[in-house]
Amino acid sequence: MYLSYFGLSDNPFSIAPNPDYLYMSPRHKEALAHLIFGLRESGGFVMLTGEVGTGKTTVSRKLMQQLPENTQVAMILNPTLSALELLATICDELGIEYSSERASLKYFTDKILNKLASNHELGINTVLIVDEAQHLLPEVLEQLRLLTNLETNREKLLKVVLIGQPELQQLLKRNELRQLAQRITARYHLLPLTSAEVGAYIGHRLGVANGDVSVFSKA
Repeated sequence: MYLSYFGLSDNPFSIAPNPDYLYMSPRHKEALAHLIFGLRESGGFVMLTGEVGTGKTTVSRKLMQQLPENTQVAMILNPTLSALELLATICDELGIEYSSERASLKYFTDKILNKLASNHELGINTVLIVDEAQHLLPEVLEQLRLLTNLETNREKLLKVVLIGQPELQQLLKRNELRQLAQRITARYHLLPLTSAEVGAYIGHRLGVANGDVSVFSKA
């Protein structure tokens, strides 16, 4: 009802992470640039952190739009998984066929490593994006690190993007995860919008939905 009343073509303030509505503040531009740079480097991990609602997930969707066409992306949205479940999910995302009856860490790891090698031979980059990564168990993060061990003389065959709340930074300071922390080639902490940026943010979202920014007073 209110869409027609205000002459809007869409809901401008939906919480869905639609990259079309992403207001690229200077911080968001910098965050995206860090992720893109990190994925071009030879290391295995890049990391984006920020408080709830700062736009981390939407930035990741924007990142996916800007990846080269020869990129296969695996996306994990619910990381509260065991190591075995994580590997099975990666297989699902990468279209790897497997037998559930033979499920084991080695079985899944071998399947994934074979896929990474096959993609590399075909000139395909493989990227794994993990949202809400602060929920990953230390042993699951270690399993991810082991997957990034496959490499050529120039680069890792799997690039991993970890996206999470500030607790992720604390998690990676644990002693048993120090090897993974050393493999993070780019990291960025996304801060909230400034008060001056909020008006531009609202105007951007209204503009995408064909709305009129004057529906709100400056106050």
